[in-house]
Amino acid sequence: MDPEVQHEPSEITYDEKFYPARPKPLRPSVRRANRSNSPTPDSEPVASNPDYVDWLTEQSMLRDAKLIAEQLSGKGSMWQNPYADPDPRAAVERAPVWFTAYPISVINAPQTSFLSTLGDEKLWQAFSEIGVTAVHTGPVKVAGGIHGWRPTPSVDGHFDRIGMQIDPAFGSEEEFRRLCVVASAYDGIVIDDIVPGHTGKGADFRLAEMAVADYPGIYHMVEIEPQDWHLLPRVRAGADSQNIDAEAEANLARAGYIIGQLQRVIFYELGVKETNWSATPPVVGIDGVERRWVYLHYFKAGQPSINWLDPSFAGMRLVIGDACHSIADLGAGALRLDANGFLGVERRAEGPGWSEGHPLSEAANHLIASVVRKMGGFTFQELNLTIDDIKAMGENGADLSYDFINRPAYQHALVMGNTEFLRLTMTLARAHGVDTASLVHALQNHDEMTFELIHFATLHAEDEFTYGGEAVKGCDLGDRIRGELTDRLTGRWAPYNRTFTTNGIACTTASVITASLGIRDLDRMDERDIETVKRAHLLLAMYNALQPGVFALSGWDLLGILPIDADEVEDLIHEGDTRWLNRGAHDLMGYFPEAVRSESGIPRGRSLYGSLPEQLADPHSFARQLARIIELRNKFGIATAQQIDIPTVSHKGLLVMVHELSQGTIQATVLNFSSEEISATIQSKHLVPGTCAIDVFDDNEIATVDELNSFPMTLQPYEGVAVVLR
Repeated sequence: MDPEVQHEPSEITYDEKFYPARPKPLRPSVRRANRSNSPTPDSEPVASNPDYVDWLTEQSMLRDAKLIAEQLSGKGSMWQNPYADPDPRAAVERAPVWFTAYPISVINAPQTSFLSTLGDEKLWQAFSEIGVTAVHTGPVKVAGGIHGWRPTPSVDGHFDRIGMQIDPAFGSEEEFRRLCVVASAYDGIVIDDIVPGHTGKGADFRLAEMAVADYPGIYHMVEIEPQDWHLLPRVRAGADSQNIDAEAEANLARAGYIIGQLQRVIFYELGVKETNWSATPPVVGIDGVERRWVYLHYFKAGQPSINWLDPSFAGMRLVIGDACHSIADLGAGALRLDANGFLGVERRAEGPGWSEGHPLSEAANHLIASVVRKMGGFTFQELNLTIDDIKAMGENGADLSYDFINRPAYQHALVMGNTEFLRLTMTLARAHGVDTASLVHALQNHDEMTFELIHFATLHAEDEFTYGGEAVKGCDLGDRIRGELTDRLTGRWAPYNRTFTTNGIACTTASVITASLGIRDLDRMDERDIETVKRAHLLLAMYNALQPGVFALSGWDLLGILPIDADEVEDLIHEGDTRWLNRGAHDLMGYFPEAVRSESGIPRGRSLYGSLPEQLADPHSFARQLARIIELRNKFGIATAQQIDIPTVSHKGLLVMVHELSQGTIQATVLNFSSEEISATIQSKHLVPGTCAIDVFDDNEIATVDELNSFPMTLQPYEGVAVVLR
């Protein structure tokens, strides 16, 4: 080593300084209690039956949370990790590339479960070749509801959790733990879910309806006095609740029961969900009193919202217990916080209630994320709110945030062959102080292509933005982008994609591309069409991967899955939830080629690229070219770089992202989102005159940076190039 080269001493922990030979402290460990009380369906499932109440109590998440807390309290293992501040770069270093699974859409190998399929060593060998370092399992714990003694199915793809145990439909707790062990053997981790915003209508909700102990404190539910029952709607026979209309909402608010109208109604559907409140029928409690309740649900009626500021703190205890179970019992290394932006709600003197961006949400997220960090894990949030909210919630809460800022914008860039809106959103994020490395940049996930234009539709609706050479109000800009995406991606020219309520478009990444290319009939695609789709798909992968932060992709991306025909999922989409079109079943490893549906009954989607073993045997396949992108991302440390510029461009289809790598080297990602060849000038104040722009894919010199801090280059349609300056 050169004696003149000096290095700053690295920070080391207390253990490393004083006990250099000591093994790393073990993470806290617990075991969830086994169920011993089996149901006795021959007796009446009513509050006056002690056996029924005891059975519900034993099924409840709140009980499990109490037992888990007893195993962790007073243990030294709970004090081994820093927890106060988010550390996004540490999270990215630990898991820079994620595979995001959706359990009900994975076709398992014959006679195996979803979790054992995901824990298969051959699959992890394939993941390792591609560069995947983490698997997000998606929701695998029991979900849905309980009606009497019977379980009822999930109403929202297992995001209506009712217990901590693994749903037998997806495997067992031992299979989850083995998945974590296999992932660790390949230097990977497993990411689980918690849902701090709501549960399903399981044992906890049924006990709350019966006014048992502090179970009503879990939920934002209000007992309506009998003299005011006339304000409530009649509940249809066989139903357990009825959504109230706007008039009833206003009347109940005036009567002092509920907050009333909120800032928006997510998943609004006339006659199905017109407000965020539903009423129960009369329910007899354990004290013999008949009650009717009105409860809050931001999402579907089967997803009652958790109350984070009840004096019992029962909801908080339930959620924290669920998080502790995933980390300390199952062995997950990280957790997704789903629906975590809706944890605080407050009445206002005028206008709708304060239900988004509430300080209570920030406080609750700080508590959840701190507990997970304290136990050695990290969290990421899916927060579809304003950039201001994402910044605020990231100050003390989750370590990472899903990139709801730029996801629709990069798809808009492809659809329109114009990156102006994408450059605007990326610049806005940097101006708000959102670190690019704190974001999870993703291709498709289980949801629709959400419009995610809340920033422009709410807090900044009246602000003016420069777009298309003119000043445009935020609300008008949001409407314009939403209209362009809807017009280009659905309707007569792309009948395979559908709008999803007012929230987005049900489509896969592949079908965003086919619509952008003007392919109307997917059955008539030829090899040339598929190659063009693959090229554009790799461009989108490069956008997400060749910038700081986590890069995430799904099986729908890896295999190039097209949407399911609407006729095949008619029973699932008849109430307006068109997202089932983009959730086609897929067989990652080709273990069950004869299967036409997943074990959960989801029809198999058509794959453009083939299984992973087929692709990894072909150097020109999507997976092999993706692996090369990830290899170079890792080699140059792009995942933890600093994004320092999104410069103006010489062609509307061009995007340039300029980064500073850890050693001070300047790196630029240059992408052509258009169907034309572009001869462009790449210019940024950070490009140093006299340095050479080197293409990292082939190590060839492209050009020398001139005195104007620029260099020329030519890109083919949908081509991406990563350069470093030497």
